[in-house]
Amino acid sequence: MNLLELSINKFHHSLCAGEASSVNLVKFYLARIERFDSVLASVITVNPQALQEAANADRYFSQTGQFIGPLHGVPILVKDNVEVKDIATTAGSLSLKSFITSKDADLVRRMREAGAVILAKTNLHEFAVWGESISSMRGQTLNPYDLTRTPGGSSGGTGAALAANFGLVGIGTDTINSIRSPSSANNLVGLRPTVGLVSDNGIVPYSLTQDTAGPMARCVEDVKTVFDIISTKKLKPETNFSKRLGKLKSFFGNEAINSEVNRVMSVTLSQLQKTGYEMVELEDAFEINDLVSNVSVHLYELNRDLNAYLVQNNAPVKSIAEILSSGQYHPGIRDNLEFSLKVACDRDEYMKRLSRREALQQRVQEVFARENLDAIIFPHQQQLVCRTGQSQQQRNGALASITGFPSLCMPAGFSAPSPDAPTGVPIGFELLGLPEGDLKLLAMGREIEAANAKRKPPVEENWL
Repeated sequence: MNLLELSINKFHHSLCAGEASSVNLVKFYLARIERFDSVLASVITVNPQALQEAANADRYFSQTGQFIGPLHGVPILVKDNVEVKDIATTAGSLSLKSFITSKDADLVRRMREAGAVILAKTNLHEFAVWGESISSMRGQTLNPYDLTRTPGGSSGGTGAALAANFGLVGIGTDTINSIRSPSSANNLVGLRPTVGLVSDNGIVPYSLTQDTAGPMARCVEDVKTVFDIISTKKLKPETNFSKRLGKLKSFFGNEAINSEVNRVMSVTLSQLQKTGYEMVELEDAFEINDLVSNVSVHLYELNRDLNAYLVQNNAPVKSIAEILSSGQYHPGIRDNLEFSLKVACDRDEYMKRLSRREALQQRVQEVFARENLDAIIFPHQQQLVCRTGQSQQQRNGALASITGFPSLCMPAGFSAPSPDAPTGVPIGFELLGLPEGDLKLLAMGREIEAANAKRKPPVEENWL
């Protein structure tokens, strides 16, 4: 059978039909990593026990005729700031190259109990502090659709690897944009859950107020399957919704550099209207740069939260100051690390940001109530994902990150093809919901995907 672009449901149907096995699927993905990842640089560490874990799943099925759970035999890619027992958790940094804990992160434990096979740990922007997915452990991950561009970030290793069919589903983390940026840039679906629904136990922190982990996949149903497993709270299913979306006009660019994203989004919005979605034009002026610069607390909490984690887990380095002294990090993160040493959580500016965050949460909720919305829609990034050597600009993910509200990123389409990007550069849109409205977003996502599927794999010949 064709194992490219496989979904969990198709894999499980094939297992039942005797057409596939977890071992063969793991071998398939490992062969692709071996063949192509010297170019893409998306994987930091392959799990040496992956084939044995797959064999255990196959043996269980052959002996019982049943699945261990909803993720039975499913090979999963895990961002390398998430602990996996007996595999180094480097957060992309040479300073943590030998950092191995004795436990799985809570979400990894939940996936294993559901039958998952941990396939590999993926590259990220070092310590998840920015959006281009470059680290001292693995270097620059490349976008499989256009090797001159980044895959977004910070979960760009997971994004690029899933797009390249190196695994079936994946895990990212998100403090500002970091699940949705690589989902947008790699023609994937990614969910940033409501903050607090996924445990942060066993995850290298950036900002505990804004951090969350979430699933990434090639289809909505796979994202939902993983989310149902890793969520610590069973949410009430929401299948009834009015299909009323608020188009946030202030999150659309109006310069020449925004033209391709605007063109693709115009087509997507038109298709949504044809499938019964009502579009409400929102004049509310949310300014994304202001949110990041004056409301977000990510860099204010980094020193406190990361240092506490390093000490608690007896890491090779115990603080950001030690990381800087070691020299074992990518120089691109130096400015952010040094800035984090100059700010603190007991100062007036931090408290003002928390107050602004509460005001932002209230303001967004008021927009939902005023317009009776199911979700707010906008492009994740107002321009195409940046080329290597540049920095991401005009990403809109901070609205969900700062409020802590859930957001689902889905494929909108592609820019015009070019010699560097034979299928075009992927473009994604976000559906922002209210707290614990995750299942409503996923229900809308399934409906939208069924009517207008936009998933298209990259051209492998471009990597050779």
